[in-house]
Amino acid sequence: MILMNYGYFRAAAASVDLKVADPAYNSERIITAANQAEAKDASLVVFPELCVTGYTCGDLFFQDALLKAAARECERIAKETSGLKAVIAVGLPVKKDGAIYNAAAILFKGKILALVPKSFIPNYAEFYERRQFCPAPATEVVESLYLSEKNPAVPFGTNIMICPENSPAKIAFEICEDLWAPNPPSTRHALNGANIIANLSASNEIIGKAEYRRLLANATSARLFCSYIYADASQDESSQDMVFAGHNLISENGKLLAQSALFQKEIIYADIDLSLLEAERSKTTTFGHAQAAEQNKGCYLEIPVSLKELDYDKTPIFYRSVNARPFVPSDNEKRDERCKEVITLQAQGLAKRLRHIKAKSAVIGLSGGLDSTLALLVTCRAFDLCKLDRKGILAVTMPGFGTTDRTYQNALSLAKEAGVSLKEVSIAAAVRQHFLDIGQDEGVHDVTYENSQARERTQILMDLSNKNGGIVIGTGDLSELALGWCTYNGDHMSMYGVNASIPKTLVRHLVEWEAESAQSPKFKEALLDVLNTPVSPELLPPTNGNISQKTEELVGPYELHDFFLYNVVRYGFAPAKIYFLAKKAFADYNSLQDQKAGDDNRSQDQNSPRFSKAEIKKWLKTFYSRFFSQQFKRSCMPDGAKVGTVSLSPRGDWRMPSDASCALWLSEIDELL
Repeated sequence: MILMNYGYFRAAAASVDLKVADPAYNSERIITAANQAEAKDASLVVFPELCVTGYTCGDLFFQDALLKAAARECERIAKETSGLKAVIAVGLPVKKDGAIYNAAAILFKGKILALVPKSFIPNYAEFYERRQFCPAPATEVVESLYLSEKNPAVPFGTNIMICPENSPAKIAFEICEDLWAPNPPSTRHALNGANIIANLSASNEIIGKAEYRRLLANATSARLFCSYIYADASQDESSQDMVFAGHNLISENGKLLAQSALFQKEIIYADIDLSLLEAERSKTTTFGHAQAAEQNKGCYLEIPVSLKELDYDKTPIFYRSVNARPFVPSDNEKRDERCKEVITLQAQGLAKRLRHIKAKSAVIGLSGGLDSTLALLVTCRAFDLCKLDRKGILAVTMPGFGTTDRTYQNALSLAKEAGVSLKEVSIAAAVRQHFLDIGQDEGVHDVTYENSQARERTQILMDLSNKNGGIVIGTGDLSELALGWCTYNGDHMSMYGVNASIPKTLVRHLVEWEAESAQSPKFKEALLDVLNTPVSPELLPPTNGNISQKTEELVGPYELHDFFLYNVVRYGFAPAKIYFLAKKAFADYNSLQDQKAGDDNRSQDQNSPRFSKAEIKKWLKTFYSRFFSQQFKRSCMPDGAKVGTVSLSPRGDWRMPSDASCALWLSEIDELL
């Protein structure tokens, strides 16, 4: 039986009860917490800095009794967790050649695999560690250390990595202040292949430090394309001069996957996406260049371990949030910020083009639908930036065989309330003449019937732009480009596509955001009605005056397609993994949205749209089929500024042969259970 882990690796960071200078008491709590993490299927459990003794022992670290007790209890922790399948990292003081080091002991199945000393020892402000501890030896060589007479020599050094045999994980370690240093060990670790950095820390709490700590962990994981696990000392440390809060963090590629509440002594969990990290490192070639130039290449001791394999199709808990709408922030405040930023970028891109060609006019086909509405809003902002009269914007409504009164009236209202010029050109007579010229039966509602209308509209817009000395503003969006849901050399073509990197799910929020800030009640009313109108090209005759051709009934829900698009283009995930993630986001409702206290730390996103597994599979197959077959439209798409992380411009982010086979991807979808 094949176990499916989809490139995930489950890790935990734990703060525990503690008594300062009482290794026996502390080891009991560490053992208990390690067993709790094992019950949650964690493959790596990271504990705080000097957790075996307590960080705040001061000059007691010079006491031989404490050092020997720490070594003894570390060996006991290893022995009593020998039945666990997780790698465990604990902090303790160790003595080597007369010097005392602040070290991380890496334990697995009853053995102490390695001891990693702290590189940077703080000796400023409230910290006086140099009084007791020496920094890690300045050598690339991994030495040996006898923790006690009963045990064999243990590898000792910073150039050590734990490498599970059945996982792409490569785990390296640093300790507290190492993260704050200008040239932290984590940089060297990552350039030598580590994709998980574990930090055993005892970071005291002062005003504002929690946010800064979060920033450091997130920024480090972003800069190194890794996961950063930060285990912090709890409030049981001595409060003689400092207060500790047990602020545990797990970050990945710049995002916070999990964090503990302050002063709670929590174990936090996260399912780290190693395939995502690999994709980011592969795509960002400067990372590979830095790896090639790394001077410590090949100096690492890689210690293999055999971890428990976790089947993510069967595990009841997924310690990771899966955003059903990856292009749209779930937080209202962040969503407002994103909308403002996106529309500003769109407008600035168009404004630059207008200034460059010295255009005083712009032509937009205004249908009364979502995309053309957003294009109008962006163009108005661009004209304002250029200090051009909005009357130079010519909104053209071109009613045809499928136009409903609802969209027609909305187009009229939008143009009037936006203060732009409006022109109405019916395409019915011209298209009928074209049908006559090419021998098309008007009663046959096939692709020729539809595309003839789209191309006639484009011809009108192009000729009007020539007549007015202007530029045709494209209205098509990123989702339509991905699916090829546009008429080649029809609505596919323009002189500048302002929506080229805006997916449909975000288009909706941008229009809604503009509606909320609209000064005119009539303008707001029109925008809201556009939002409530079914998405349609309106190329087929209406039914009883209503839209008969609904896009999402034909090609599938845009919420699903945008989800597929993001994961295909942004990370290059395989169909099986995208299907797994889509189930978590849309069908299973058991993705982790936040880390709350409770038995399994789960919460449910009840606002996510629900699709059955069969629907997800059906539309995933549709997405891949259309994405591959419609590349020829993207290969010659008009200019349009990139505003998000996903773009399909052939001049920027996406280069793909128009005749590539999709068989490999469709075959994988067919094999999905």
